[in-house]
This record gives sequence, C-alpha cells and structure tokens, in this order.
Amino acid sequence: MLKNKKVVVLLFDSFGIGEAPDALQFGDQGSDTLGHIVEYFSKNGMSIKLPNLSKRGLKAAAEHNRKAPLAQDISGADDSVINSKYGYCAEISRGKDTPSGHWELAGVPVMFDWYYFTAKEDQSCFDQEFIDKWIERAGLKDGFIDAGHASGTEVLKEHGCESCVTKKPIVYTSADSVFQVAAHEDYFGLDKLLEICKVAREVLDEMGMKVGRVIARPFIGESADEYVRTGNRKDFSILPPAPTLLDKLKQAGGKVVSIGKIADIYANQGISKQLKATGLEELFDKTISEYKLAKGNTLIFTNFVDLDSSYGHRRNPKGYGKALEYLDGRIPDLDKLLDDDTIVVLAADHGCDPTAPGSDHTRECVPFLLWGKNIDSEFIGQRDTFADIGQSIADFMGIEPLNFGKSIFEKTDG
Repeated sequence: MLKNKKVVVLLFDSFGIGEAPDALQFGDQGSDTLGHIVEYFSKNGMSIKLPNLSKRGLKAAAEHNRKAPLAQDISGADDSVINSKYGYCAEISRGKDTPSGHWELAGVPVMFDWYYFTAKEDQSCFDQEFIDKWIERAGLKDGFIDAGHASGTEVLKEHGCESCVTKKPIVYTSADSVFQVAAHEDYFGLDKLLEICKVAREVLDEMGMKVGRVIARPFIGESADEYVRTGNRKDFSILPPAPTLLDKLKQAGGKVVSIGKIADIYANQGISKQLKATGLEELFDKTISEYKLAKGNTLIFTNFVDLDSSYGHRRNPKGYGKALEYLDGRIPDLDKLLDDDTIVVLAADHGCDPTAPGSDHTRECVPFLLWGKNIDSEFIGQRDTFADIGQSIADFMGIEPLNFGKSIFEKTDG
C-alpha cells in the first residue's frame, strides 16, 4: 500500500565515480569520470568545489570506490558531517548504455544482448533488409546520407551542408545500440524527421532487431560552422522487457513526472506527466516547480542529459566540471523545500569519462546518494546492482517489491 511519500530522482547522466568491477571486460579499466575531471582541474591549476554533494556523501563514496583520494578536496569547509545515506552501485546489465542503466535502476536489468550495427570496412554497417524496408515505409525516395559510425557533432560538419541541399537525412550509429538520424529542422522538417524515426522504430521491432534507441537529432544553422543540435531531440526506445518501478507506481495509483528525456528512455511506459526541458538550468527549474506542485505518492524523475551529451561524449572535462559545480549550487534550492515525507536520490546510468580515448560511455560504478529530513546518515557501501536504487524507492513509497534489487531500508537480523 502506498505511503503518501514523495521522491525526487536527480539522474546525473554519465556521472560515473570510478571503474566498475567488470570494467576490463568492456575495455574501460581505469575509467573514472569524476576522478579524472578533478585530476584535470588540479593539473591545470584550477579548483573544483562540490560542497553540497560532498555533504551528501559524494566525495566519500567516490574515494571509497577508487581506493584513493581525489586529486584535490572537492568539499567545502564544513564537510565533516555527511547527512545522507551514501554509497555506489555496480551494474549487472550487459551493456553500458542509457536504457540499460535507467531500466536496471528501475528494477529491470537488461540481461539480453542488444543488436549493434557493427562497423565494416567495405560496406555499410546497417543491415540492408532493414534499410530497404525503412526507406520504403518512410517514403525516402531520394535515400539518405550514410555516415556509419560517427560523432554526432562531426557528422553535422561533414554532411550537414549536403543534407540541407539534397534534403536527405544523415544516418549514423555509435558503439551503443542506436540508430541515429540527423536532419535540419527547416530544410528537411522536424515533423518529417520525427515521423521517419518512428517508422524506423516500428521496422526494427517488427524484424526482432533489439536496437535500444532510434534517436531523432534535429539541427539548425546555415553553414557547417554554425550547425547546432536543437532541444527537439526525441528517443524512440524499445519497450522495457518487464514492468519497471515507474509502471508499478502508476498502476498502484501514484504519479510519475518525467522531466527531460526520461519518458523517451522508458518508451513512455509508466509516465503520468511529461515535461520537456533544455539545458541544466531549465531541467532543475522544472524539477523544483514540479516538486512545489507535487502531492503524496509522486515520483519526480529528471535526467540531466547535458553532462553526457555536451561534456562526456565531447571529451570536455572542464565543461563537465563546471556543469557539476552549477548543479551542486542548485541542490540547496531543492533541499529548502523538502517536507518530512520526501527523499531525494542522486544517481547515474553509466560513466562517460571525458578523458578516455574515443567518445563512448565507460563502464563505471555510479553514486547512490539518498537524503531527506528524516533520513539517518549511513555508508551503504558498494551495491551489487543499480536495482537497489529502485528497490529502495519502492520500499520507501510502499510500492510492491521489484524483481531485482535490495532496499537499503531493509532490516537485517543481528
């Protein structure tokens, strides 16, 4: 039975805090998103301070996982008392991608293998049968620009002009299980872009190809140097294989508020209210405004995607660090509003070390920080699965138990 509680989940997209136990299997041994950001600042004579997150246990959790101090002290002057339950989680899903991390956090780890578009030397990486069906169904008589495996910003520089002139969308992928389509909002049309991506999702599903996401990547601008992505991105995700925390809360009569790309990641399953937002400031502002409106039995779930898309993948440690400082500074804006029946959870879905080679995600542990007015401080150590986060939320709110995960509120004998 629901307990009339409220939960705010701040999902810092790609905010890893040190290599996962199985990082070597993913080629990510030594990866450490937070640690290497701090190291970058230190080596370049800059300081980075995250006092509010440190008070919630971030520094302590990160240093416990990496088994060494961070390159500089990121806490404020008074970090001696941690007022939070704090630790970190390893991942059991077989990928290090966005859906895997989010679904596992909500109690549904991905135990199957995604379909990947594998790079090939002498031919397209895209399955020809799928492409043929997609072109026909989407009405792409003039075809498309095949960029293969590519960086999203680089494809705009290399193929943006051609796309605008020919009105052909740019198709590309990455090391993740994704089919990405970029097109100009004016020259190609935003509605048309969203429609052909929707068709791609349908064709993939019909063919049984477990591609995690089809992503529409609209852009604007008038030249290669000016092309920029807009906030109208949309992800068309495969359906989660089982009911998630979000489904269970909604089915029990609760409310799930999605801010940012959360609804897309969960394929709109278990969502009561969806709000779009672009940029860290608007994402946090809408989180606060929704909390002010929230009644009992409400989960507010916000994804701060810019950490991943603008800084992690772009391998920009300075920008990532500055973004973290901004978010750290916003924590008190939320904390001062919390009532006795609310908890805040800070977590991540994977790592994306901005100092690592390439541009892909990194297999890391993620922070699990949980606080509220009536929450005792406790180090909860390394958790075996992201699902412990969802199970703890379910326990707190009175939702039926999830199939995976162990609640940090669960009483033990002793």
